Amino acid sequence: MNILILAAGYATRLYPLTLNKAKPLLDVAGKPMIEWVLDNLAPIPDIESVYVVTNNKFAADFQAWADDYVKRQPKLHFKIINDGSTNDQDKLGAIGDINLVVSRENLAASDLVVVAGDNLFSQSLEDFATYCKGKAAVLATYDVKDLEAIKKYNAIESTPEGVITHFEEKPAQPKSTRTGIALYYYSKETVAKFAPYIAEGNNPDQPGRFVQWLYTRTPVHTWDVPGTWFDIGSKETLEEANEIFAKLVK
Repeated sequence: MNILILAAGYATRLYPLTLNKAKPLLDVAGKPMIEWVLDNLAPIPDIESVYVVTNNKFAADFQAWADDYVKRQPKLHFKIINDGSTNDQDKLGAIGDINLVVSRENLAASDLVVVAGDNLFSQSLEDFATYCKGKAAVLATYDVKDLEAIKKYNAIESTPEGVITHFEEKPAQPKSTRTGIALYYYSKETVAKFAPYIAEGNNPDQPGRFVQWLYTRTPVHTWDVPGTWFDIGSKETLEEANEIFAKLVK
């Protein structure tokens, strides 16, 4: 199993904090956001490689970070992928970046976990990998407990067995507060579907769009994230995350 971390965005809503520093490298409670992701993925057995896809502006910074982080997690093998973009106008989009790495690194030969580098998790994700075994695709979910807040995310519905029956990005009238977050599992057979998705001219941004396309073609299961999950989209939510996660490390 490989891991692909999405870190090619420019996070303009966080300017000037992200003007010269990638969002996943901003500190939360004493360590970069991306380390909250990896520290909780590291317990997963049989990780082959960790790919971090980023842009031309921050590729060197991620390489320097990876060179330091691997000293603490020597079992992980990193490869930083520069998607060649230089600003918010020429970026490939999250799904475009996934397709780039899949094709360039031949990732369709193994199962793949895709995760956004700015997702904060408070607990180990080892059980996520266990749950995914034998499934074609899995979307991690979280209950935000607020019908108004979920309008900026996505809303999902599923069978009692956890198979998605409805997926809607940024719903105007959501029926539930359960949302799919940027943590995905794809079997190697499903990884191969990124190429036709892009070839059909579908939206290359927002990784959830691929799930929206996929669930009508392939069973996509859901898995509820344990503990606390946090999505940072503004300076205010960054401050809130610092307060919440600082309590977790005491």
